[in-house]
Amino acid sequence: MIILEFKAKGKESQYSAIDEAIRTVKFIRNSCIRLWLDNKGTGKSDLSRYSKILAKEFPFANELNSTARQAASERAWSSIVKFYDNCNKKVPGKKGFPKFQKRTRSVEYKKSGWKLSPDKKSITFTDKKGIGKLKLKGTWDLWRFDKKQINRVRIVKRADGYYVQFCVAVNVEEELPHTGEMIGLDVGLKEFYTDSNGYSEPNPRFYRKGEKRLKFYQRRVSRKKKGSSNRRKAVNRLGRQHLKISRQRQEHAKRLARCVIRSNDLVAYVRAACRRQDLRVKNLVKNHCLAKSINDAGWYQFRKWLEHFGTKFGRITVAVNPAYTSQNCSDCGEVVKKSLSTRTHACKCGCQLDRDHNAAINIRNRAISTTGHVGTWVIDLNASGDLASTVLGSDQVQEAGSLSE
Repeated sequence: MIILEFKAKGKESQYSAIDEAIRTVKFIRNSCIRLWLDNKGTGKSDLSRYSKILAKEFPFANELNSTARQAASERAWSSIVKFYDNCNKKVPGKKGFPKFQKRTRSVEYKKSGWKLSPDKKSITFTDKKGIGKLKLKGTWDLWRFDKKQINRVRIVKRADGYYVQFCVAVNVEEELPHTGEMIGLDVGLKEFYTDSNGYSEPNPRFYRKGEKRLKFYQRRVSRKKKGSSNRRKAVNRLGRQHLKISRQRQEHAKRLARCVIRSNDLVAYVRAACRRQDLRVKNLVKNHCLAKSINDAGWYQFRKWLEHFGTKFGRITVAVNPAYTSQNCSDCGEVVKKSLSTRTHACKCGCQLDRDHNAAINIRNRAISTTGHVGTWVIDLNASGDLASTVLGSDQVQEAGSLSE
């Protein structure tokens, strides 16, 4: 599966129709959540049938395509399933109890309700909401794919306009020649990552650089009268600035991950959590002194793209246990205790390295001991290690045990 995104161009009346469709999706989704709360034992099929009942009762819901209504009920069910899974896995803290959405920003169609033009440069939505024909602006080659390969079409509203996304069923795997290189990565705040070869990638700090502009737009918002059109415009400008920073961070993580995966046959990194030492980002940001810098680094996005490109290019990605990777000596294995302020690793054996470089070597060595010697390929490329790395879009909640090789 790949997602192709295009900027949608239309008239103001069409944008208003999209907003109305999004509000209808929110209504159906929240109504399904209410049905689940009021009736114990409600299942996925019950929510799907209830979306039909809502279409009969409310004319504005009937105007939306039937597959879009089903997708809205599926959104409600996915939030319920996630809550049940967190309860069964005994996830610490909040379990993600399903809530009513205040802001919905997308409407999703399946196989019906839309029609592509022959040149694939415009799309027409055929339901009764009145969205009509939208021009598609982008550089993706949508004409290369058959319509049968497009499983879903989604309209997304963002601060800088409306976008149309196509979910295409296509095999994206590529064969690359083996490089014979293996690398370990240790992420940090001072440097974005340090690898086992001693190279350090500088941390771009996109949020820190754009913070001055964000504060300027935030002051503009606070000066405007609530409910006024000027305040709405100021909020939109602030949202566009946040969106710019988010895109910068994601593109940086994507480019780095692609380069690392293509250059190495095996890439090792620390996994999100372990039994002795919890490294979940949501727990790390509880430190108010480092929360902003941790969120700005974007470690999760980087790991997500590493695993995605690892699957695409047939490389091994291994998530290892981070315990004692900074304390153990990468040369002799002796434990050298050090505080976070100590940035240099110095051992009695004479090994003296940067703290992050020492940790990256330990991460690489631990991954090699897990996957076997050089030239041994595991059964499932991205399913080896102390806990298996997850695939793109799984939110890192599905992790399996170590693989017997």
